[in-house]
Amino acid sequence: MDRNPAQEPGTGLTPHLTIRDRRAAEAIEFYTAAFGAEELMRMPSDDGRLMHAHLKINGSSLMMHDDFPEHGGGPAGEPAGVMLHLQVDDADGWWNRAVDAGAEVTLELADQFWGDRYGQLRDPFGHRWSIGAPIRRQ
Repeated sequence: MDRNPAQEPGTGLTPHLTIRDRRAAEAIEFYTAAFGAEELMRMPSDDGRLMHAHLKINGSSLMMHDDFPEHGGGPAGEPAGVMLHLQVDDADGWWNRAVDAGAEVTLELADQFWGDRYGQLRDPFGHRWSIGAPIRRQ
């Protein structure tokens, strides 16, 4: 079998999300609208679920698939315990795009003591995201 570079991350650590309720294709559309994701590849299964997808967001890889409870010991639970962080050039621009696309605000975007403008969101699939950028001094 030939390797498909679009199927693989570049380097480093790559989050690989399980999307519940057969909504991975919908998640790709959301991440495109909310975070400017670029879809590099998508591999559907015979039953219509998404076996694998590879996106680029803010220069980094994000992989995902629909839940396959028959291969993992049961259905995936509610996402918990992981925050996906986007360090960006314009926190307000990225934030507004994500909120306009339907992300739920869980910690308002604000200037923080460590020098970033930072906030937290939850996407429609239960995954948590944070957005940060250096505070712009005027």
